[in-house]
Amino acid sequence: MTLPLTLLSSSPPGVSPSCSSLGRPLYNTTRNADSKKPRKIVRARYSSVRPSSATSPPPLPPKRLNRRPILPFKTLISFPSTPYRLFPLSRPAAASHSQTSHLAGNSAFEVSREVISAMHRVGSAGNTSNSVRPRKEKKFTYVLNDSDDTKHCAGINCLAVLKSSGPGGSDYLFTGSRDGTLKRWALGEDVATCSATFESHVDWVNDAVLTGGNTLVSCSSDTTVKIWNCLSDGTCTRTLRQHSDYVTCLAAAENNSNIVASGGLGGEVFIWDLEAALAPLSKSNDAAEDDGAPSVNGLGSSLTNTSMRPIGSSNNISLHATQSQGYTPISAKGHKESVYALATNERGTLLVSGGTEKVVRVWDPRTGSKNMKLRGHTDNIRTLLLDSTGRFCLSGSSDSMIRLWDLGQQRCVHSYAVHTDSVWALASTAAFNHVYSGGRDSSLYLTDLETRESVLLCTKEHPISRLALHDDSIWVATTDSSVDRWPSEAHNPLKVFQRGGSFLAGNLSFSRARVSLEGSAPVPVYREPSFSIPGTPALVQHEILNNRRHVLTKDTTGSVKLWEITKGMVIENYGKVSFDKKKEGLFEMVSIPAWYTIDTRLGSLSVHLETPQCFSAEMYSTDLNIAGKPEDDKVNLARETLKGLLSHWLTKRRQRFGSQASANGEIPSGKDMSTRTLALSRIEGDGTAENDHVVYPPFEFSAASPPSIVTEGSQGGPWRKKITDLDGTEDEKDFPWWVLDCVLNNRLPPRENTKCSFYLHPCEGSTAQILTQGKLSAPRILRIHKVVNYVIEKMVLDKPLDSMNADGAFAPGMPGGQISHPAVGGDGPFWSGLKSRQKLKPCIEILCNNQVLPPDMSLATVRAYIWKKPEDLILNYRVVLGR
Repeated sequence: MTLPLTLLSSSPPGVSPSCSSLGRPLYNTTRNADSKKPRKIVRARYSSVRPSSATSPPPLPPKRLNRRPILPFKTLISFPSTPYRLFPLSRPAAASHSQTSHLAGNSAFEVSREVISAMHRVGSAGNTSNSVRPRKEKKFTYVLNDSDDTKHCAGINCLAVLKSSGPGGSDYLFTGSRDGTLKRWALGEDVATCSATFESHVDWVNDAVLTGGNTLVSCSSDTTVKIWNCLSDGTCTRTLRQHSDYVTCLAAAENNSNIVASGGLGGEVFIWDLEAALAPLSKSNDAAEDDGAPSVNGLGSSLTNTSMRPIGSSNNISLHATQSQGYTPISAKGHKESVYALATNERGTLLVSGGTEKVVRVWDPRTGSKNMKLRGHTDNIRTLLLDSTGRFCLSGSSDSMIRLWDLGQQRCVHSYAVHTDSVWALASTAAFNHVYSGGRDSSLYLTDLETRESVLLCTKEHPISRLALHDDSIWVATTDSSVDRWPSEAHNPLKVFQRGGSFLAGNLSFSRARVSLEGSAPVPVYREPSFSIPGTPALVQHEILNNRRHVLTKDTTGSVKLWEITKGMVIENYGKVSFDKKKEGLFEMVSIPAWYTIDTRLGSLSVHLETPQCFSAEMYSTDLNIAGKPEDDKVNLARETLKGLLSHWLTKRRQRFGSQASANGEIPSGKDMSTRTLALSRIEGDGTAENDHVVYPPFEFSAASPPSIVTEGSQGGPWRKKITDLDGTEDEKDFPWWVLDCVLNNRLPPRENTKCSFYLHPCEGSTAQILTQGKLSAPRILRIHKVVNYVIEKMVLDKPLDSMNADGAFAPGMPGGQISHPAVGGDGPFWSGLKSRQKLKPCIEILCNNQVLPPDMSLATVRAYIWKKPEDLILNYRVVLGR
């Protein structure tokens, strides 16, 4: 039999649940995070009868009843096409025994939560016009590189030294920077050459370790851990996505190249099996990988949610399944706050971690079990070291203290008050009897762990972030973009103490340690480094100018430069001048929509484009000095910038697919864009634009210092590559769909606020005729001289300007008429047809707020700088006589 459908929900605000009646629309008082109204919870129930009045709750008072007609269920909710499940309802508490049996006999059901969730998904992913909260599209970012791309342009966060395996080979230094890249330096006698740049991270590189001879592992604030072939030209072999927040530190076992641990701000510590990470995938996973971009360039499996198989098993292990593979890392659970430091012994049988909890935790990485917890520090633990045997541990903290722990005795055996601020970096000699330390006080100290004698080796201008010993030298990285090499005498540290200037490290707290050093500041042993690898000054300040094409920047040295965003290059270097004064001097009274955003987090300019906002800015071709185009052709800045950025990709694509690629740039078979992408690409846009791939000179990016792209597609995660490294195989799995639709098909999404509404009235007291009573609409970039042409055409002072009618500068002068964009400009004299013997000629002036407007000013500029009101713009015109 067919069962009638009724609706159930919870009580309205202020009404107890016992007052609810079956079939009445009720409300939940909890609010949705994205809604300002109480969320209505609807449940469907099949029932053959309604409860009798004897068992129904008492009716509500009339003023609080708020009854609504019960509509058919299908008119309230549109079910998805996928099957849904129905679950039995629990027995109503107020129903009698006979009534309950009757309801059970008719199999009462309710729609599960998966159905409601699917309904919301259908509403948001289907018809976007009916969507309550449209899905945010992925953005497209390009990072502008300095002319010398062989240098870092931000602070150095990590160092790693690879010793030569043969007598004739060279040693390598690996540096990871806040600019998001790693670099490999071939070291010679007082020379360092950048031999490779490892570019795939999209945020700061926080740590890097070498393992297995030719494997480099790095972690980043983009929440990923990446595996590289350190001797290659920068190939990322795998990307591991398991952390929920910034990954801050790594630890690798020197004699066990298979074990790497990672920790991050999410309080997670994962132990990875690199052998499983690089092992071939199963057939099903291989097929999934083939659907993505190749893994060797960081766009395929390197973008998937990859993880490792467990090394062991324990009750304390939390296995985190991933989306694409069956491998899972070991999760050492115990941290409740952020992890900033990790260290392991040579064999990889012991792991220590520290962070904002101010305790050192000791783990067994083979099982993930907790061994002990050591207390003593009073602030965040920033760096850790373990000796080769795993018995002794050194820790540096933001409380300015260095502590030596005996893990066998589970206690702190020594504390060293050497620094006057946070300790960020430690490096020990092979015998673990001397330690080099640096930190926020920009000082590098050498301390004898047995005698407690310390000596100041050098001082820097910037805080020291990382140390790496190399023979009898030590590499020092700071928050600056350069790296220095200082003498260390690591094989015989006593030579340094023999120079004098040493002091006895106390075991006092931070405040007392500072007092103890006052008045007797130690003198550094070395004044200058023995060798330096210079970097490029990082950008610390920027200002987008009103023309939206130029950006003024200032770097750490105080140098001020002017960048052209659409070409990705510096067009003027002003040197060390006042940033604010230069900004005032470059002010232009012009209004162009903000079509991009910028940040300098990576030490360079990162330009972010988001649809549809990025397509809101247009300029006339004459303003861009584009030869061969009509001067009044509108040029969309974002579209031409995207074409310039991806011109190399388009060339490679045509070469790769040849005749398979159609003339309009459609993707060949097997690389077709998804159904959703094609559907969304058919939206109303700039469909009349010519489908060409010509890059105009104002949008040509330099091949000598090409920018890098940071974006993501429908699969995987964010990736980064130079535009010259794109090979043409990237598609919608790698790029946002709207970027491909713009570059391949010249289609733009619907844009808002591209028109400017205004009224056109004669000046007060003027005898000029009234041309129109209604409101006009024109493109925001329309010039005032076009309005003058419209007034002249309508007034017909001397004779009808038929040529202007043919050009169609304006639509018919009726209320609500629109000003259409002319095919050619009317920059010539308005009265060229008049007789040459006339000396005084009538002309038209356009005013706003009693101010005469220049002919080249746009409507948007008038509204922003002259009108300055939220109401529709009002323009006035008058006739004047001039020569």
